[in-house]
Amino acid sequence: MPLASRCAVQGSDTDVHIAFSQEFLLFMNENTAHSRVRTQRATEGWAFLVESIRNHRTVGSIAPSGKSLANLLTDPLLQRAPRSANVLEVGAGTGSVTRVLLPRIPRGSQLDIVEANAHFAAHLRRLVRGYPSLLEEQEHIRVHNMFVEQLTTDRRYDVIISGLPFANFSPGQVDAIMGRYLDLLRPGGTLTYFSYCGSRWVRTFLTSRPEARRQRNVKALLNRYHNQYAVGCWTVWGNLPPATVWQLRRPIDTANRSGALTVRPGISR
Repeated sequence: MPLASRCAVQGSDTDVHIAFSQEFLLFMNENTAHSRVRTQRATEGWAFLVESIRNHRTVGSIAPSGKSLANLLTDPLLQRAPRSANVLEVGAGTGSVTRVLLPRIPRGSQLDIVEANAHFAAHLRRLVRGYPSLLEEQEHIRVHNMFVEQLTTDRRYDVIISGLPFANFSPGQVDAIMGRYLDLLRPGGTLTYFSYCGSRWVRTFLTSRPEARRQRNVKALLNRYHNQYAVGCWTVWGNLPPATVWQLRRPIDTANRSGALTVRPGISR
């Protein structure tokens, strides 16, 4: 075989080896990345469970929200795209909804994340700092370790996403939080929140009469808000546990009921 032909064949073999090596490295990197994500999600799941046991009244569940639930909660951002928006997420936990929310936020938007649990808030700050596509948007994202009733801002939001466990609160607390949400929404702005299916009935049969009465009163209070402001309701059967997502909208012709809220220390849930 002529030298030129031999070189051509050897060159082809080298190209094949290089291509194979590149594909193999890409495969290994993808698997390593997937393993890292699985490990991270498992760690977050355990952290959520620990905090749920330690602070069940404010955490409200034993597992983070699933992907389908997170997609529904953040859908108003897709409906607004590509317009920028002021966004507020309350009760973000370990960031299962935040992780879906971040890539949906249009450029130039403002995001405030409110989380009362100090361990979760620290985790959320790490999540935001480590998100690769947000390096230029970091100054537009803030994580606040406080209750939403303590949030002091003149900003009005286009979208509010709530992960607070209303079923764990008193009717007065729920009413104050829902009223605060409406104050913080711009006219025409959207609030999404969820509740777990069947939890009220389980608690009614397994708890004391005063607790069952509290559950009924919270349900009746939320129903009044639904009757006045709800524009959509969906059930996510694939979530653990199954959940109902509510979407409420502040009427465009409703005047703001109050100005910025001052910090009220000593709030307890």
